[in-house]
Amino acid sequence: MTDSDSAASSIALIGPGAVGGIVAATLISCGHHVTLCARRAAGPLAIGLFDGDVTIAPPVLTDPAQGRPVDWVLVATKAYDAAGAAAWFPGLVGPRTCVAILQNGVEHRERFAAWLKPEQILPVMVDVPGERPAPGRIVQRGPGKMVVPEGAAGEKFAALFAGSAVAVTTTPDFKSAVWRKLCLNSPGAINALLLKPTAIFQDESIADLARAMIREAIAVGRAEGAVIEDTLADTLIAGFRAAPPDSINSLHADRVAGRPMETDARNGAVVRFGKKHGIPTPLNEMAATLLAAQ
Repeated sequence: MTDSDSAASSIALIGPGAVGGIVAATLISCGHHVTLCARRAAGPLAIGLFDGDVTIAPPVLTDPAQGRPVDWVLVATKAYDAAGAAAWFPGLVGPRTCVAILQNGVEHRERFAAWLKPEQILPVMVDVPGERPAPGRIVQRGPGKMVVPEGAAGEKFAALFAGSAVAVTTTPDFKSAVWRKLCLNSPGAINALLLKPTAIFQDESIADLARAMIREAIAVGRAEGAVIEDTLADTLIAGFRAAPPDSINSLHADRVAGRPMETDARNGAVVRFGKKHGIPTPLNEMAATLLAAQ
């Protein structure tokens, strides 16, 4: 990590998809030196940020052997591709590099324990609604925010985004933050199963189903030690209904595109931790089973 929070940092971002592209564009606008790590080279990215359109064309590495140590490595791949992301670590991670895991789920540290020391890992709760409507085009569909554990690494990460439209905050209770996000992610399986955008939650029967899925996640999260209010399910449904009706969540988009889905890190995690605590999670289990069969 750099000695000065105000200095431009060297950042390698692994996985420049919708979220990764938005994060990269934001960091470039803050004056940092960003390199993208991807399977294939890409041209300029046109990104519709929540506060305006930008086009970025940062350097792109396509071979892990090309990597050199940087201040920060940001992993923005899907949760199931930990091994693919880790292939970049030998070249990019030096003795002072911090690796921020920008992924869904509640198992950020566990996913990368085989390749990194605990003190190298900074888990990040990411809520940056984004879509890729066409190759080379990314659109941010709502305000971006991230939450990190409090401490020196978390404060330095937040400083990277100072003055940007992406709000990054630190918290002494990161567990609650990621379980709240998992509650939000849980009913996304409905969109993926029905292949319907966010407007589907205007239907009260679908909203009731989503509330029940969220309440399963709340119960499991509380058993894990997360602090989650009783009203969260209703709050989340209200948020879905206020979102652009044509919004497509990532599970839905991945199923349409024929890509692997993050079902295991989302609904699967609710089921796994539910079994650990003896808490039934039939709705999340059914969703995970059906999506896994696709």
